[in-house]
Amino acid sequence: MILEFSLELFRAITFPDWIKPEAFHIGPLSVKWYGISYILGLFGAYYYANRSSANQSIWQNPKAVGETVLVPSKRMLEDLMFFSLIGIIVGGRIGFILLYGLEDYIKDPVRIFKVWEGGMAFHGGFLGVCIAAIYLAKSRKFKLMRVADILAISAPIGLGLVRLANFVNQELYGRATDVPWAYIFTENGFPLSPRHPSQLYESFLEGLVIFSVLWLASRKFNILTKPGLATGMFLAMYGSFRIFVEFFREPDATLFGPLTRGMTYSLPMVIIGVLVILWAAKRAPVISEWPLAPVDDKADANA
Repeated sequence: MILEFSLELFRAITFPDWIKPEAFHIGPLSVKWYGISYILGLFGAYYYANRSSANQSIWQNPKAVGETVLVPSKRMLEDLMFFSLIGIIVGGRIGFILLYGLEDYIKDPVRIFKVWEGGMAFHGGFLGVCIAAIYLAKSRKFKLMRVADILAISAPIGLGLVRLANFVNQELYGRATDVPWAYIFTENGFPLSPRHPSQLYESFLEGLVIFSVLWLASRKFNILTKPGLATGMFLAMYGSFRIFVEFFREPDATLFGPLTRGMTYSLPMVIIGVLVILWAAKRAPVISEWPLAPVDDKADANA
């Protein structure tokens, strides 16, 4: 009898009522953990990218015989952070509208501007960052894949934090389940059936695991000496992990057979990632150079 009661007690975890979406208030202004996660993720990624750029050992290979390629400078990374922020916000919003709720926004176009109601899509934000990287690489005369690689090794910091914020917001939760670690989330004030904490799965896989793999690969196996290799690994891992978690996440409408929207949008990332890995792995290690300090726009472009 006691054993049966214990099993019933630990069947699911009630979401703690002390965890709130709001971090604190400044007068009438409410500061939410979701916004903080974006800020911390962006600055954390910039800090890590800047430290990695200055660590010359991870960009050099004694067997390098390829072309000479610049490593992104501090100024380049500052600009990259700024344009990436714009790409994330604008791309994420447009991506959500086009990929997940176009019909609803056509019926009520004013909702497009109601950003406080939420509605951001990773795949849209990802495309926004890609556009930012292409623009900066072209305007500053940097190799695109080198810019992409510095983004790839840094982005998991932000991904992991934003997924934790999704958990705090009790959004993007998983499918109904009876696993012992299931959570009872609330929606509109009413408790839901026990669910997979898919936000935590994604934070662990898309954040910690991808970051750790790329950290190890860049520090121990010099993958940054082959531009594009880190980018391909990031794309392949993120796409694969996202497809995997979709089996536990509350599904969106299917697009092609059993594939959910998340699976459909992630599958091209896996394919492109594998192709980029194969392309980069065959190339000879490049010779890395750093712009002279102090760096101004002209030197950054012509170094």
